[in-house]
Amino acid sequence: MSAAVQAERLVLTALPDMPLVRAGDDLPALILAGVGRAGLRLEDGDVIAVASKIVAKAEGRTVELKGVAPSDRALRIATETGKDARIVELILRESREILRIREDLIIVEHRLGFVCANAGVDHSNVHEGQGLDGEWVLMLPEDPCRSARSLRERLQAESGASLGVLVVDSHGRAWRMGTVGMAIGLAGLPALLDLRGRPDLFGDKLQVTQVGLADELAAAASILMGQAAEGRPVIHVRGLPYPLREGSMEEVLRPMELDLFR
Repeated sequence: MSAAVQAERLVLTALPDMPLVRAGDDLPALILAGVGRAGLRLEDGDVIAVASKIVAKAEGRTVELKGVAPSDRALRIATETGKDARIVELILRESREILRIREDLIIVEHRLGFVCANAGVDHSNVHEGQGLDGEWVLMLPEDPCRSARSLRERLQAESGASLGVLVVDSHGRAWRMGTVGMAIGLAGLPALLDLRGRPDLFGDKLQVTQVGLADELAAAASILMGQAAEGRPVIHVRGLPYPLREGSMEEVLRPMELDLFR
């Protein structure tokens, strides 16, 4: 990667008055309208961070629980955790492996490769505005990187600017309380920033430093997005002090042979 841009300011702006997103909505058009309401124009190097929930809603990833038939395994795990067996079944379908189980919590390796709680199957902020009756839950986007690429293509075509797009979800962390925003999909920006070989302040070359740039940016955006009824699912980012490039979530997924905790 080329030398970093010497930026001294990173500006994050929550796009105002974003509507509740429904299945089939034109999400790029909604984002562009929000950019206009914020008094912004998209420029080269800008990043758009989007909450995974509105991506999933636009893609129709809601599931009605009455149509879910729990397997025997789901029924056993539901007994151990006290969770709805239908939700457990969806968690199993979205997971490569169950890592830990306790009351009302299942930690999994998601089919997309990251570790998270309940495979991202979520009840919150699902029914309102969807025009749905009954019990519904929301899954994560089927392929968040594909979603990010699609958003980026449209936003770039409409604006003429070279952009990055980040899909953000809230995750817990081992050994720490509290959720933080993490990247689960991206397009047009690095997931991992490799600083090995760069000099420090005293001219010594860095030996091991690799920065989870996409996750750092996702955490910053998540502060503005909020976790409850804030209604700020899209964040415009300007001033990223590193150049954009094509990136992949594969950059940050730790290979099993380097995993010291499993």
